[in-house]
Amino acid sequence: MADRLDDDAIAHMLKSLNGWTRSADGKAIEKTFRFANFSAAFGWMTRAAMKAEQLNHHPEWFNVYNRVEVRLTTHDQDGLTNLDQRLAVAMDKMATETASKQGG
Repeated sequence: MADRLDDDAIAHMLKSLNGWTRSADGKAIEKTFRFANFSAAFGWMTRAAMKAEQLNHHPEWFNVYNRVEVRLTTHDQDGLTNLDQRLAVAMDKMATETASKQGG
C-alpha cells in the first residue's frame, strides 16, 4: 500500500510534473491533455489504461473528441501518493510519444 503524501511532498511532486495542478479539494492532481484528433486521444487512453492496470492504480478521466481530462488520486488513502506521481509521469511520456507520432 502506498503512503499518503504530505503538503511538502505534494508541492515537490508538482514541481517535477509538467502541467499538473492540485485539485481544489487538495486530494488529487489534474491535467487536461489535448491530441490531434479522437483517434490519437483514444490510443493514448488505451496505453494509459494498460499502465494503470500494471500499477493497479486507475485514473478518473473524461474524454471528448481530442481532449482527455485526468484526475489522479489514491482513493484508499483519501489523497495523493507516489502512485499518482508514477502514473502522471507515465501519462506525460505517452502523450509526448503520441504527439511525436502525430507530427506535433
